[in-house]
Amino acid sequence: MSPNPFPYRFIAIEGNIGSGKTTLCHKLADLHGCDLVLEQFTDNPFLPFFYENPERYAFPVELFFMTERHKQLQEHFAAPDLFSTFTVADYFFLKTSLFARNNLNETEFRLFQRLFQVLNASFPKPELLVYLHRPVEVLLEQIEKRGRDMEKYITAPYLESLQNAYFDFFKSQNDIPVLLIELDRADYVNTPEVFEAVCRLLAQPYPAGLNVVTLPLP
Repeated sequence: MSPNPFPYRFIAIEGNIGSGKTTLCHKLADLHGCDLVLEQFTDNPFLPFFYENPERYAFPVELFFMTERHKQLQEHFAAPDLFSTFTVADYFFLKTSLFARNNLNETEFRLFQRLFQVLNASFPKPELLVYLHRPVEVLLEQIEKRGRDMEKYITAPYLESLQNAYFDFFKSQNDIPVLLIELDRADYVNTPEVFEAVCRLLAQPYPAGLNVVTLPLP
């Protein structure tokens, strides 16, 4: 395990569906031996039904995600890996509220938010929130390429609505640094130079609030 090359002990990697956030987390762990917190979205029994019929299944799918994310983060920070130099997660807990606001009706969201506010106070915030931004057409290509059957109902308008939910949050965020990386089609899986460029970005300190960086294609 190499020393922590970043000035952060807890980094959350976020992005829209198909942006490559979990893949980046794995690559960081392979290189630096960091402790990983990865969302187990396939364990959500309501998710396939939600993509097909979002109005009917939005509330149970979001409630399940919230309780599972809370349980996972609470367990991790209650007993951290003493041999790990830092933690990288492929989500941050506040996405629970962002997705719920996007997917629930007003009455459901008010009820949901009351529980969220209680759960959100029980563990630390990430010291750096990274958002991997790709155009919606690229996201759709990535989703089709990985071929998950339950994702076949995901549409461009839905991805755009999620993207807008993130952007609205970033406009008001001033508690922690947010690093929005414009990736377009940059491939950090098969192009070492791209991955190295991303790592260099993570190694820099950033002020609280939104910081936007465009990653040039090699």
